[in-house]
Amino acid sequence: MSLISADNNTALAAIIFALAWLGFWIDGKPIAKVLPGVPWVIGIGLLLSNTGVIPNEAPAYGFVGQYLLPLGVPFLLFKANLRSVFADGGWVLPAFVISGIGVCAGAISGFFIFDLGPEGAAITGTYAGAFIGGVVNFVAVSEAVEMSTTQFGTALGASAPASIIGLVVLAVLPAIPFVRRHFPSEIIANSDQTLVSTDDDDTPRFRSDHVALGIAISFAICAVSGHISNLLGLGNYNLFFITIITVILANIAPDRFAKLQGDFAVGMLCMYAFFAIIGAGTDAVTFLTSAPILFVYCTYMLAIQFVVLLLGAKLFKIDLATAIIGSAAAIVGAAVAAALATTKGWKTLITPGITVGILGYVVANFIGVAIFKWLS
Repeated sequence: MSLISADNNTALAAIIFALAWLGFWIDGKPIAKVLPGVPWVIGIGLLLSNTGVIPNEAPAYGFVGQYLLPLGVPFLLFKANLRSVFADGGWVLPAFVISGIGVCAGAISGFFIFDLGPEGAAITGTYAGAFIGGVVNFVAVSEAVEMSTTQFGTALGASAPASIIGLVVLAVLPAIPFVRRHFPSEIIANSDQTLVSTDDDDTPRFRSDHVALGIAISFAICAVSGHISNLLGLGNYNLFFITIITVILANIAPDRFAKLQGDFAVGMLCMYAFFAIIGAGTDAVTFLTSAPILFVYCTYMLAIQFVVLLLGAKLFKIDLATAIIGSAAAIVGAAVAAALATTKGWKTLITPGITVGILGYVVANFIGVAIFKWLS
């Protein structure tokens, strides 16, 4: 019996959104460079449920999973304009493709090397989709492959430190003499003269009318997706269809969706609420016994990805900085790729990093599910 009962919906809602706030707060602090908000939200949710403060199962959790999660996915994809990928991607796009091939090679070979348990195929497909895309793809693919709640929390928690290691490697590659000697970069050589302007106010604004319209569109997309998935007898592919419909709409009217303000913040709020209930529904004993092997598996995947990336960069004579941003767009997402390009002074790679990273969100679900089907 937990301190807060399973039928106390208002108290549980307060806990869920307090954890969501914590995720946003951590992401705005320097500690996020070491450990971002997502593992904190999952970890504290896990701690609260496994110490008896909140229950492992509750109707409030079901509401978040059934309504808030699908609502949040379109908000994260409203600006997935594929035309800008090919217009602005440049050589970052081939680097992204090479990195994606490396992720798939690492995921598939690791499946046969490591004992991932009975859900090995689901874990492999989900990780492949998540690293090529992002957290939203992790959620969508895990739902499509019917990954258990406990396994989801364990897998997501284990991937966080591996992703941090991957980001650190990307950041330090230009400083390694061997790498610089064999992978020349005009962009890095000129980065001392590259100034990234910080005068403009790029702080995202929250427009209530824009958000209200976004909610209406998102719920409409969810309704159509639910009808299609049920009609086809593919109920567990609901988020998959939501992604497809949203991307189609975003490319039919890219200018309209580009003007939306506050959409990404709403999407992340829904995601953080979902991560909170994932943590609450995760069994601590299973997490502690399963997470280490998954961490090693993720690290192996990223190591293979880096080998393939550098070989591809050497073969196709891709600038090292371009290769790094292409890899960042694949394994840590569009926002981090842009941030990395900004901090390095690679101004010309900021927009390509964002646009190519968005492509990852679009294709990752298909790749993850395809790998799962093949290995099952």
